[in-house]
Amino acid sequence: MKITKHEGRLAVPDKVDIPFIEGDGTGPDIWRAARLVFDRAVGKVYGAARSIAWQEVLAGEKGFTTVGEWLPDETLDAIREHVVAIKGPLTTPVGKGIRSVNVAIRQKLDLYACVRPVSYIEPVPSPMKEPAKVNMVIFRENTEDLYAGIEWQAGSGDAEKVSRFLKEEMGVDLPPGAGIGIKPISAANTKRLVAAAITYAIENDLASVTLMHKGNIMKFTEGAFRPWGYEVAAEGFADKVITEADVYAKHDGRPPEGMVVIKDRIADMLFQQVLLRPDEFHVIATPNLNGDYLSDALAAQVGGLGMAPGANIGDACAVFEATHGTAPKYAGQDKVNPSSLILSGAMMFDYMGWKEAAEAIRRSLQATIKEGTVTYDLARQISGAREVKCSAFAERIVDQL
Repeated sequence: MKITKHEGRLAVPDKVDIPFIEGDGTGPDIWRAARLVFDRAVGKVYGAARSIAWQEVLAGEKGFTTVGEWLPDETLDAIREHVVAIKGPLTTPVGKGIRSVNVAIRQKLDLYACVRPVSYIEPVPSPMKEPAKVNMVIFRENTEDLYAGIEWQAGSGDAEKVSRFLKEEMGVDLPPGAGIGIKPISAANTKRLVAAAITYAIENDLASVTLMHKGNIMKFTEGAFRPWGYEVAAEGFADKVITEADVYAKHDGRPPEGMVVIKDRIADMLFQQVLLRPDEFHVIATPNLNGDYLSDALAAQVGGLGMAPGANIGDACAVFEATHGTAPKYAGQDKVNPSSLILSGAMMFDYMGWKEAAEAIRRSLQATIKEGTVTYDLARQISGAREVKCSAFAERIVDQL
């Protein structure tokens, strides 16, 4: 049976069909490991009352070799129809070839919020002195900014045409032969992203939402992201949200009980502050490119992308995903860490309302790492650890359920 959504609310049957994309490179290895954990967790927590029927859909290299398309329409239709899906990493060539299939999925399904929680799992090695203070959720706008892919290759006729227009009509001189990209940021897309971030903070009793931007330089794009964010807070959440300025001007620096503080930070300043004072930040709302950089940098503070879950969520559907790349040199070796995809599945269960299964997965994964049973990436950093294969790591998580 399929998940349905009406007026923003999910209806999740106990016997549910969920599409999956296993992914490229190491994707099949980590998908097999993650699926084992998902199925066993659901069975352990709910017995025969709940179960998942996994439905494979194609994308990436498997889609191209099987049906000649990197992202078949049938895959997009299946995700829309089933509302919730999960995927492994997909290949994205650098500097040539197809544009990102990951980005195409987000844009074609209007999955406007890339949601990435970042928190520390003991005893994963970290460069931070106090990594447990890192506990943030990034809400990254997914559909515009430079990731809209509006660009023209250096030296091409189209680039020369755009350059000529800018010079003749706008008085803008570009270096000869420059490649050109356009950075759109809109009020509507900004406001729905910030509204989702604020809603998440309210529903999860988190203390603040920070608007990350580089508005001191890009005044009409990221500079507009900031006031649009404050506007949606005032328009839709006035009884739940207070600005940082009002906290200091009206409340002597102490936020009123039950209110979420909304504040903003310039991007380069925020990169410094999440290192020096990470416990001051809870939810961060950001344009697309900033969010990509920040979420990866925060993942490094708690042990790397192998431990970082993620989701792409829109009004109609959601796709949960591993946040790292395909690591093709390790493909088929049953070697890499499946934790990112496993934790993304836990996020998926939270989203579905199967929170008991989500918590069981997180507890068991942490217990497995804490006892020192880990894949190669962590074993080389944890003294006395027992290195196991990807599949054996999943099996040990299952044993801990």
